[in-house]
Amino acid sequence: MKKYILYITVMVAVIAAFVVVFNFFPRSEYSELERRELTKRPEFSFEALKSGEYTKGVSSWYSDTEPFRDEFMTLSMQVRAMRALQVGAEEEQINYIAAEPDPELSEQSSESNISPISSVSPISPISPIASESSLEQSEPDLEDRTKITNNGIFIVGRAPNARALMAYRGKAGGGSYARVVNTYKEKFEDVNIYCMIIPTAVEFYCPERAKSATLPESATIDSLYNKLLPSVRQVRLLPVLAAHTDEPIYLRTDHHWAPLGAYYAAQELCRVARVHVPQLAEFEEQVTHRFVGSMYGFSRDISIKQSPEDFIYYVPTNVTYTTTYTIYEIDSAYQVVKEYRPRQGEFFHHFKDGSGLAYCTFMGGDTKITKVETSTKNGRKVLILKDSFGNALPGYLFGSFEEVHVIDGRYFTKNMVDYVSQNGITDIVFANNVFKAYAGGKQYLKFLTQHGSGIYTPRPQPKDSVVVQPDSMQTIIADTISADRTDTLTEVQNGTIFAADSLNNEQTNNKEQTEIIE
Repeated sequence: MKKYILYITVMVAVIAAFVVVFNFFPRSEYSELERRELTKRPEFSFEALKSGEYTKGVSSWYSDTEPFRDEFMTLSMQVRAMRALQVGAEEEQINYIAAEPDPELSEQSSESNISPISSVSPISPISPIASESSLEQSEPDLEDRTKITNNGIFIVGRAPNARALMAYRGKAGGGSYARVVNTYKEKFEDVNIYCMIIPTAVEFYCPERAKSATLPESATIDSLYNKLLPSVRQVRLLPVLAAHTDEPIYLRTDHHWAPLGAYYAAQELCRVARVHVPQLAEFEEQVTHRFVGSMYGFSRDISIKQSPEDFIYYVPTNVTYTTTYTIYEIDSAYQVVKEYRPRQGEFFHHFKDGSGLAYCTFMGGDTKITKVETSTKNGRKVLILKDSFGNALPGYLFGSFEEVHVIDGRYFTKNMVDYVSQNGITDIVFANNVFKAYAGGKQYLKFLTQHGSGIYTPRPQPKDSVVVQPDSMQTIIADTISADRTDTLTEVQNGTIFAADSLNNEQTNNKEQTEIIE
């Protein structure tokens, strides 16, 4: 009898504790793990109450903002990792772990020819006879563990040196993107046009045992380059980066490349452009320690959180420069609703150790037009049309171009023809990752014909809109969310790894399993 009383007492105490925590502790407002602002509490109105929207909104707010949200999610991941079911012989162990629901994703582009991750052939276990010798010869630094987690993300190795990779499912194609680049060359005959397609880490660091679950990015890249006009200058990065894979050219915990990888890309661009080629001796190394990037939230794998890395970037020391921003105000759907007057600011933003926003070091994010005037006087003015991968490039070009302009493919309200003419642009660089290139890049064509005057007509804002003001930490956070969710996730979807039927965030019957190959 005493045993039952003790059991009931403990259960009542646990339930009471949860009631107190979930009802009286401060609600969470932002999730570092998911890199998003959580649902806002709806404003009360009798109209909303009558329609049922108010109660629905309160329910969403309550379930999305529980106290200690990230801590509970981290605990959940730890429990999932411990309760993995091992099957098979010791040499061929496979762990099965139920996958978490997909994070919120943006609408998928209709132009992409996607090969769903669900159609990927399963990874075969390694033969006990061949595994040790082959891995020692071909992958001497690779830990003996690879797993596929949510959304086709690979986790290679173990904490504290685990690496997350995005599977690529694009095939030979890229015709739409090539037509965009060719159109710019035909439109701007007297301007040098460059095409730089940026491969992702999976092209260089995918272990042999997992290659059946991804496709080579080189097929897409080569096919796209072959469709370019002869007058378009190609900046081929595959051989350049392949020569430096023993260096930290890609981040382990983030979907972006590392600033060092962008440095080697900038060198190749400058060689092709026949301007001064930057050297690391011309830069000062800066470090943000204990960085854990976007792949922790995307994969929801605890080993990534337990594998922080140094975010190392390089600030030029042999040139003076002035940075001017035209900042956009965006709503909660990441649509531009206002454009502010140009103002000067810092190009490099240093984040404290442990910050997950370190990739926003460059320009503070994406929702802006950036113009950098340098002390280099050679008459060359470059415009970089980029996705978030391109953010790491401009800082290496200040000693090679008189002016460096940066425009993100999602946030530009002016007319491109007028912008190129008014700013005397001599060089235009398309710097986008292979996912974005495979998706087509149609937004760049819109820039050629839109009638922008610098004063953008605000769109009607949804009720849950969030106004992002310039020159604040909220701007940087919103830029990061925009870059890592509407850019990367959308591009990842458009480029490959997300199947169309995985876009529903409310899907709860996800039957995908995590495979760990020991």
